[in-house]
Amino acid sequence: MIIFRMFILWPGMLITILLSSTSLADTTLPGADDRDYWLPQQVNAPGILSAFQKTVSSKSDPYIGVSKPVNIALIYPSADVSDFWTRNYLALTRRLSELNIPHTTQEFSSKQIEHALQSNHTDTVLSQSDEFDYVIFGPSELEVQSENIQRLSSSPDFKTFIWAFHTPKKKWQHTPKAWFDFSSSIGAKALCDFLIDHLGEDIMFAMNRGIPGITDDQRSQEFSDCVQENGYWLNIYEHFGQYQEKGGADGAALILKNFPEADVLHNANTAMAMGAVNTLEAANSIDRLFVTGWGGTAKELQKVKEGSLNATPMRMGDDVGVATAEAIKYILEERDNELPTVYLGRITVISRSMSDEEIDQLADEAFRYSGKPVIP
Repeated sequence: MIIFRMFILWPGMLITILLSSTSLADTTLPGADDRDYWLPQQVNAPGILSAFQKTVSSKSDPYIGVSKPVNIALIYPSADVSDFWTRNYLALTRRLSELNIPHTTQEFSSKQIEHALQSNHTDTVLSQSDEFDYVIFGPSELEVQSENIQRLSSSPDFKTFIWAFHTPKKKWQHTPKAWFDFSSSIGAKALCDFLIDHLGEDIMFAMNRGIPGITDDQRSQEFSDCVQENGYWLNIYEHFGQYQEKGGADGAALILKNFPEADVLHNANTAMAMGAVNTLEAANSIDRLFVTGWGGTAKELQKVKEGSLNATPMRMGDDVGVATAEAIKYILEERDNELPTVYLGRITVISRSMSDEEIDQLADEAFRYSGKPVIP
């Protein structure tokens, strides 16, 4: 049985959390030498991320040069439930307009599980490579798209940016210009600390995991390791829902039927969280499990305010799009040396125990370009 304890974040504390979440990117995570990818502090010069974050968090400073339109291709899974992609597209283009940088965009959309379609999109972009100055690639999964990322990165015609990943592979011969993301490791640690503080120790939990790979390892496995090691929690079931709403629904149904001892259900993305919540609501069991999401998207904020989603690591969502626009400006100004190789946006945890005003304050900042979602 879960014993709930009130966890209140006063407005002044919200600001502290936002600032400290960025500084976490400069800390050393365990097992750095054993990983097959570089950590941010291994590829970023000291202080460069925090300096660039000040630019991203500030009002725009328009580009004073004269630029022909920059042509941008976006290959990303924007057809999925999560609004991360479309919101950062809006943040990117609106920040570019504020910066007085003319631009054109061409979108190549897919769902997260449509790996082959992303390969086809990559072929199309490479066949028209001289038409683009920048290619923004949001991989369906990093390992699956590894070859396509290297193909794009090796092109001399454009610069390649990666969205939604921040793990440059040590073995790659060709690497992107820059990576823009929110740290799933930091988010997992923040959620772990919050839940142990909020729910206590010796909790039984289950997980809706995504697709095997780096992102799920960080969002799910590192979360699982953290709560087990620091809170003596017990992981009783894992379901791979493929980051899909139906996968989350299936996982929740299985847990309700077969694991009545579970107290918490962890979901590795928005789509699975929505599937899980809808299943629990349909079964009149929404209070049966403490349900977590991932990302703090508009759909998640709505469910938190409604009381059906209990907590989620919330990204300051527009940071990625704004940072990408600023990176283009830095390149036009020949300030490449001031760009971090890996940019990590700000992240904190929101929960049902927060007031609507506190959630609204975070939403105003998170969606400052893409538009604050309408939340009941």
